Amino acid sequence: MTRRHFLYGAAACAALPATAHALTESQARGMVNGLVGEINRVIASGKSERAMYGDFERIFKKYADTRTIAAYAMGVDARRASNAQRAAFTEAFTGYISRKYGARFREFRGGQLEVTGVKRVKNYYQVGTTAYLPGESPFAVDFHVSDNNRFFNLYIEGVNMLLTERSEIGAMLDRRRGDIDAMIADLRKAG
Repeated sequence: MTRRHFLYGAAACAALPATAHALTESQARGMVNGLVGEINRVIASGKSERAMYGDFERIFKKYADTRTIAAYAMGVDARRASNAQRAAFTEAFTGYISRKYGARFREFRGGQLEVTGVKRVKNYYQVGTTAYLPGESPFAVDFHVSDNNRFFNLYIEGVNMLLTERSEIGAMLDRRRGDIDAMIADLRKAG
């Protein structure tokens, strides 16, 4: 796993309650600052990686638009899935992401993400951050925050999390000959 994959997880492990009104620049910045603060607290807690998984899953559910991310990751196969399968996939995918990237969080100890700017892009805000990891050159991590005050995508050094996860889930489905239930069962164990 590369540092990009690790940071996808850091970001993916991450919303303040949804708002009924349009999101402001200040709210988008505040959401990302809250996300980063919670991630940093878990990393600094000294817990084992395994013990952190539950914390990261809670953070992901709080800060990420899990339905949007999971639906995008499932891609066109979501159209043929039943409502129950889509719900089960969202739940399994959330746990999978938390475990998958949570295993890499030790690399982040002593590091930090710093918000560097916010700009409106179409119907969302792009919150730019710089990641500082021990022994690494700083690099850009951009969160895309929708009007529900949750992030739905991020780019790490220009690499799109949504596209990466869609590709990985598509490959998992291909290996299972399109069997959605088998893929969901495997997601529950993977990470």
